[in-house]
Amino acid sequence: MKTSIFKKESLIMIIGLLLISFTGYAQDNKLSKEEKKAAKRDKDYYNFQVVDSMIQNKSFVLEADYLENQYGIKRPVQSLLNFIELDSNNVVLQTGSNLGQGFNDVGGVTAEGDIQGLKVSKNVKNLTFFLRFTVMTNIGIYDVAMTIYSNKYARAEITGLSRGKLVYDGRILNLWESRAYKGRNTI
Repeated sequence: MKTSIFKKESLIMIIGLLLISFTGYAQDNKLSKEEKKAAKRDKDYYNFQVVDSMIQNKSFVLEADYLENQYGIKRPVQSLLNFIELDSNNVVLQTGSNLGQGFNDVGGVTAEGDIQGLKVSKNVKNLTFFLRFTVMTNIGIYDVAMTIYSNKYARAEITGLSRGKLVYDGRILNLWESRAYKGRNTI
């Protein structure tokens, strides 16, 4: 009888110790608000440095998830066909859709040219970049103003010599990460 009481007490004691260790382990895994903020700040700063190197190398693609016209009407688009690509001194501006052939065989327009007058402003406090440049293409001259955030979200506004503008909203990727498909240059 003493052995059965001893076994019951031992079993209860082992279960209790296990519960205490599980509870202590669960509490150790939870991060405080300050630790979560610090981790997010470190991640944002790391992304800021990655974006900085892409800008310095002039080697990135803004793949648009949305296009917005001068009236503020925003439409979802395929990022595969709607992008702005910077590769060294070459810039490609493209719109496209699956609905028609278009001038570039992907349902839109493709303009390619050399970058002119690139100006880069870096805001370390807000972890953002602002780029402004001009592209001289075979179909026109375009001014591009681009804001890039540390979470790799970007917004670029394109204006030409005529009225109107086109805004690309999307994300920034390295050239090797991008899935963008360049259509035929518009004549």
